[in-house]
Amino acid sequence: MSIATVVCIKWGSLFGPEYVNRLYSGVRRHMDRPVRFLCMTEDARGFHPDIEQLPLPDEPFRAEMDAALAVANRQGAMRKTSLFRQGVIPDLEGPVLGFDLDVVITGPLGEIFDLAPGTVAMRHDWTEKRKGRPTGHGSVFRYDPARHGFLYHDLAASPYSEVETARGSEQRYTSHKAMDRGVFTYIPEPWVVSFKYDCNPFPQNWWRQPALPKDARVVCFHGHPKMDEAIDGYRGSLIRYSKPCPWLREHWIDRSRADLGEQWA
Repeated sequence: MSIATVVCIKWGSLFGPEYVNRLYSGVRRHMDRPVRFLCMTEDARGFHPDIEQLPLPDEPFRAEMDAALAVANRQGAMRKTSLFRQGVIPDLEGPVLGFDLDVVITGPLGEIFDLAPGTVAMRHDWTEKRKGRPTGHGSVFRYDPARHGFLYHDLAASPYSEVETARGSEQRYTSHKAMDRGVFTYIPEPWVVSFKYDCNPFPQNWWRQPALPKDARVVCFHGHPKMDEAIDGYRGSLIRYSKPCPWLREHWIDRSRADLGEQWA
C-alpha cells in the first residue's frame, strides 16, 4: 500500500508541541493508508517519536523576502514556501498533503490526498470568494515538489517582487502561481470548513453551540478563536462569541490522548 506523506511547519513559540502531536494523531486516525508525518521546525522538543523533524532552513533570499513582508505587515508568513523545494523532504515519492497547525481533523482525508493528481489543491478562501476573487486558502494544501518546484524557485529568484505581487500573502502567492500554470484545483468546500464562518456563524453563535458540518474533514481555526480558546467558550467580540464546543474537545484532545497517550497530547 502507498504511503501518504503529510507535513506541517512550526516556528517560534505561538504553537506548542501539542498542536503538532494532535494534528499527527488526527491525520493518522483519518487517513486510509500508512502515514509519514513530518514537521519543519527549529525546535522538535515534545514531539511524538513517530514525527520526523525537517530542519527549518534560513533561506538565502530571506532578508529580501522579509523586507517585502515588513511593508505588507506579514512578517514570516512566507516561510511555508520552503516546503515546496524539491529534495527538502528526503526519500519522497509522490505528492504531499500539508496542514497549518490551527486545524482539527474530523473526517476522512484520503479523497483530499488523491484529488486531481498533478495539481496544487487548496480550498477557496472564504473572504476571497465572497469578494469574487480566485484565491486558495492555505490551511490545507496538497502539492508535489517534483511537479510544483516553481512555487519555491520563483520566490527564490525574485523574492521582493513576488511578495509584493502577492501582497504578503503566502496563500495568494501559492494559489495564483499554480492557477497561472493551469495546475490548480479547489478542494470541495464541504470538506474543509471554517470554525467561525461554517461552524459558529453570527448571529446563531449567540443561541446555539458550534455545529460540526456533516461532511467536514478539516476544521480551520484561522484568526480567532483558536482551538484552545474555543473549547470552553470564547468572548472575543460580538461576532466571534462562541459557546462551549464538546465536539472540538472530543476530536482535538480526547481522541488524540486515547491514540497517543496523555504525555503526547
